[in-house]
Formats: sequence, C-alpha cells, structure tokens
Amino acid sequence: MAKDHGNQIKNDETYEELRDKGYSKEKSARIANAQANPHQHPSKKGGKSEKYEDRTKEELYQKAKEVGIEGRSKMSKEELIDALRNH
Repeated sequence: MAKDHGNQIKNDETYEELRDKGYSKEKSARIANAQANPHQHPSKKGGKSEKYEDRTKEELYQKAKEVGIEGRSKMSKEELIDALRNH
C-alpha cells in the first residue's frame, strides 16, 4: 500500500514508483498529479518534443533557465542535458 503524502500528492502510488526509479520529488509530484487530474493527459503528449541531444547549447541553456537550474552558465551541453533530465 502506498504511503499517504498528504494533499500535495494526488496519486501516491505513482509518486512512489517514480521516486523509486530515481525521479526528483518535484518531477514525481508533477507527473503523479497530472495523471490524477482528469483534465490533463500527460501520456498523450509524450514523445513529441525534440530530443535534448538535437537542441543547441543555447536552447538547453534557455530551458535550464526556465526551470530554474542553478550553475547553468558554467555547464557544458552534456551537463545541461543531464541537469534537465534529473531536474
């Protein structure tokens, strides 16, 4: 049985599965809450965005800025990709 994470997490079981896979708390909560919301369909969007490897370093930098990754100005393209995937 999944642990109750309070009102912040709408789907505790999904949240715990994602955390066990190594996802961050923030990303796990976002996905779990989106799946629990009947007005959002996260699985329908999947696979449509451009791969990080196909983006320029500047595009990755802007995405990192958008999501609030610190230290991004000193990161290489590979480090930006890793930081975005693990955010």
